[in-house]
Amino acid sequence: MARIGIVFGTRPEAVKMAPVVREFQNSSWETKVIVTGQHREMLDQVLDIFSIVPDYDLNVMRPGQSLADMTTAVLQGIDQILRQTPVDYLLVHGDTTSAVAAALAGFYLRIPVGHVEAGLRTGNLEHPFPEEANRKLIDQVSSLFFAPTKNAAENLRREGVSEEEIFVTGNTVVDALKTIVDPDYQFKEPLLGRLAFQRPVVVVTAHRRENWGQPFANICSAIAKAAASLPVDFVFAMHKNPQLQKVAKAHLSEYRNVHLVDALRYDDFINLMSRCHFVVSDSGGLQEEAVALGKPGLVLREFTERPEGIDNGSLRLVGTDPGRIARAVAALVTDNGLYEKMAEGENPYGDGRAAVRIKEILIDYDRRRK
Repeated sequence: MARIGIVFGTRPEAVKMAPVVREFQNSSWETKVIVTGQHREMLDQVLDIFSIVPDYDLNVMRPGQSLADMTTAVLQGIDQILRQTPVDYLLVHGDTTSAVAAALAGFYLRIPVGHVEAGLRTGNLEHPFPEEANRKLIDQVSSLFFAPTKNAAENLRREGVSEEEIFVTGNTVVDALKTIVDPDYQFKEPLLGRLAFQRPVVVVTAHRRENWGQPFANICSAIAKAAASLPVDFVFAMHKNPQLQKVAKAHLSEYRNVHLVDALRYDDFINLMSRCHFVVSDSGGLQEEAVALGKPGLVLREFTERPEGIDNGSLRLVGTDPGRIARAVAALVTDNGLYEKMAEGENPYGDGRAAVRIKEILIDYDRRRK
């Protein structure tokens, strides 16, 4: 019986790895779930929603922690666990600090590392920072590459990864969405329960490190301008960073049709997205989720590692210029033709069976190794 370690530390990682955890726990393989606690409170919510009980919890998050501090803590913590409880394979996800440190720990111990969501690239190390560097580093030390799309697989080929090591699986976020979206869902956040959804609701998030400072202030200014002139409700789900919250409140508290809420539970947020008109965000994962839910998305970035949604017309890059953002929001609210065109784009991110494919690929790979 093979043994597999599955590592994640943030809410997006937990969401996307939850279907993988479920598949391996329902198999004959011995499965060890290791969480780093990089996003403590938000991570715990997802563990509860998907009924995941970690075997190990590093709980690395500390106030004022630098990226170097976090990387060191995760690397040392994962190394100790893997020495005490050896595994045959280690799965990491995406591009977080937790993922790159865990991948290095596995590589140092000569454990084959499987990278779920491998091959995403913007081609610019500053966008997103530090995620673009993280994902490239992980792919340097991985043995198995689970690419979510053909485009991601092609990126890996261009970088010299062997064809035999690349597997196009779809994105596991689609697997997760299928278990969470519920037409009869009752919101746990009181404000969402009071929204009538009788007029368009626009969901807004912004948190990326490269958008801190003036770009974030520009985003808030754009939402304020749109709120002052459009008959829609904006739900701005604020990041937990107190400085970002301070700026958001300073720009937007006076608008009755802007609802500022703390970071939402994943089930609340996804069911909000399933009911909303469209999404405005700088998040990577939300690009996939919006398209999978048939919702147009305005991406608050100049570069994206998920070009499939741009190519099929579901997403638009609008950057952080306030005038450009406000015009794009107004166009989606007032131009029904544009809205319908963006909403009807085909989902390029998967069919909801990515986790099953990952399990079957690894089982076959293990059989061939023996």
